[in-house]
Amino acid sequence: MHKTLPTLACLGLLAAAPAMAQDTDDNAPEWSDALLEAASQVTLGPRPLFLVNDMSEETERERELKAELLECAAQHTDWQPDDLVISHRGAPLQFPEHTLESYLAGVQGGAGIVECDVTFTGDNELVCRHAQCDLHYTTNIVETELAEKCSVPPEIDPDSGELTNAAEIRCCTSDITLAEFRTLHGTMEGANREARSIEEYLAGTPAWRTDLYATRGTLMSHADTVALFKDLGVKMTPELKEPEVEMPFNGMSQEDYAQKLIDEYKAADVPPSDVFAQSFNLDDVLYWIEHEPEFGEQAVYLDGRYGDDDFDHTDPESWSPNMEELAEKGVRILAPPTWMLLAANPEFNENDNRIVPSTYAEHAQEAGLQLITWTLERSGPLAEGGQWYHQTTEEVIRREGDKLITLDTLVQDVGIIGIFTDWPATVSFYANCIRRD
Repeated sequence: MHKTLPTLACLGLLAAAPAMAQDTDDNAPEWSDALLEAASQVTLGPRPLFLVNDMSEETERERELKAELLECAAQHTDWQPDDLVISHRGAPLQFPEHTLESYLAGVQGGAGIVECDVTFTGDNELVCRHAQCDLHYTTNIVETELAEKCSVPPEIDPDSGELTNAAEIRCCTSDITLAEFRTLHGTMEGANREARSIEEYLAGTPAWRTDLYATRGTLMSHADTVALFKDLGVKMTPELKEPEVEMPFNGMSQEDYAQKLIDEYKAADVPPSDVFAQSFNLDDVLYWIEHEPEFGEQAVYLDGRYGDDDFDHTDPESWSPNMEELAEKGVRILAPPTWMLLAANPEFNENDNRIVPSTYAEHAQEAGLQLITWTLERSGPLAEGGQWYHQTTEEVIRREGDKLITLDTLVQDVGIIGIFTDWPATVSFYANCIRRD
């Protein structure tokens, strides 16, 4: 799919895109061959060089890494997609997540694997959303007539005309049908929970993101993304999201839900080797391993146990199941957040590394588990501190460019095989420049 196409490759993503053709029956998105060809030409833009220039240089390893990246940036022109790069919800640092536009930006940024978080509508159709009940802060539903169907719709005071329940609004995909879902517009993630009007409510994009590309956000069903990613020639990683409604729902059990996800890949004739099905629910992963072994072979267990009271990522005695038990159950790929794989070295000097693998990472390696992690470029400015994804290394993180030092440690020392990223070009730049064993 990655063919030379100079007349289109020199154009920006939106410049290359014709007006979106819509299916007159169900508003399903369509895309042209020219758009696919253009999006397949990897163009990294200015952010990777900005990060390299901002890197710390306090150790020999950091100076060598920075020099190698700068030399690569000066000489490299043929950027290629890489499976290390997992497009997290598309490219949501700048584009509305889980939209056609965001997915195309992720592929154009060099992602070899693209994610669709999977949930379901009121008529049991699979769609791409990070959570079943996030429509109020990732789409324009609150300003449409469908707001009346929300689990907790917006309330407007009839006398003052003011929005009175901004903090309580809750709109779910299960509140509406697929056809209704398709009429919505994707927006940047965020909402003003103190707003007194719908306009103020929608103006909630964090300052370190942008609304520059939020004027068009084409929503996608799961089947839409399967077709799109297949056309683009990239691999796929669907995440089966935890339902926020009681299961069974409309006769669909949790097992039916997990099976339906796989069935849509089988219906599209997608090779199991191109699919990394993932879930925070270990039972989902074990279901795929038992009932769909070809897909289960590279199913991903997303480790969200950091929120459990009895779990301490630094204490192997608190892990249940532990690494060896996960491997015995057939789990091959484990995916914790980045901070669980790393530890700070506050005593680092010229000859040391400021970031080192964590106890968790070392035990996973010993058990033979492959590691994927999440999410790079998800945090706000590192210099401001308090960034969740860097919490275990915050005391040695200095600046934005230190994201590349973090990435280098994850790849070279922890041995990750993939990393989710909100701006794929950053990891793609690294993957094209630095040799990985």
